Amino acid sequence: MPFIGNKPSAVPLTSADIADGIITSAKITDATITNSDVASSIITGQTAETSIAGGDSVLIYDDSASALRKMTRTNFVSGLGGLTEADQWRLTTDFTSDAEITSNLERVDTYGFGLLGTGMTQSSGVFTFPSTGYWLVMAQATILSNQYGNTLLGILVTTNNSTYNYSNQIRQGNAHYGYATEPNATGAGFSIVDVTDIANVKVKFRTAAFGTGSILRGDTDTSVTSFIFIKLGET
Repeated sequence: MPFIGNKPSAVPLTSADIADGIITSAKITDATITNSDVASSIITGQTAETSIAGGDSVLIYDDSASALRKMTRTNFVSGLGGLTEADQWRLTTDFTSDAEITSNLERVDTYGFGLLGTGMTQSSGVFTFPSTGYWLVMAQATILSNQYGNTLLGILVTTNNSTYNYSNQIRQGNAHYGYATEPNATGAGFSIVDVTDIANVKVKFRTAAFGTGSILRGDTDTSVTSFIFIKLGET
């Protein structure tokens, strides 16, 4: 730029000399902005988080669109395929009837138990799943069988909220008929349930072939007879 007289002294360019909006992203060379160029105060909550609520959002990079997207933690974890639900209930007192188990059930609450997710709900022994998906249902039974035969605890499943069928049976036979001091025996049964509708697909548990003196053990502190529910994945 031509000038008359003495050349002006050079002065630093300041933000006041640049009109708002005059610099666009097209004028910035790609990959030239570094962490040191961004003030730390621009990001709130710089302390590392120790927990994230299900509704909190996380940023992910959408490679197909070359763009950042946000997603809730619940959907993000579900999309990764990790376990989102694990629950355990138990029988709190001995059960001696040949019938459905409708009472004396509690969620485990001792010795390090931790509920993962929402967990099951239970009403009069009928267990309702919190969400659809493939669920692993496990029953662990401690039985004293004081008769010759197959004393059992069964897992019953309905898909229409009405008709129940045995999906698994834990059988305990007694080879020494007539002795009142028979030892306890513990067995386990497993069923994978495709929960397509939480209003209709439910499970419950019942005993059968219980003769005089037979006992399904229960305890409020230790899970001698218990029921475990784990969501394996989406249906």
